[in-house]
Amino acid sequence: VHLVESGGGLVQAGGSLRLSCAASGFSFDDYRIGWFRQAPGKEREGVSCISSTDGRTYYADSVRGRFTISSDNAKKTVYLQMNSLKPADTAVYYCAAVLICGSSYPLGGSWGQGTQVTVSS
Repeated sequence: VHLVESGGGLVQAGGSLRLSCAASGFSFDDYRIGWFRQAPGKEREGVSCISSTDGRTYYADSVRGRFTISSDNAKKTVYLQMNSLKPADTAVYYCAAVLICGSSYPLGGSWGQGTQVTVSS
């Protein structure tokens, strides 16, 4: 199981970033791909999730309407378009393959390095 996050960076409040999650080493169609984030001193939380087979998407209330998750099944890559970013969105963002959206247990039992998103006010 191998997932690599990229696309993080420093952006001003109100700006946008697009994160990418490149997946390999497992059957992409058999799992959902979730985006999670962890801010300093806080627990990891689920942000969004997508089912590549039926296109269903899920969002945390805190990001709904601002973030959009999408999947390119041919490339086995999931994207998270983040608009109208707020300082509260500052965190390390991780992607993970999960059995069902809502689960926070990553396939393989470990997390990748993540990508840092910093939103300045």
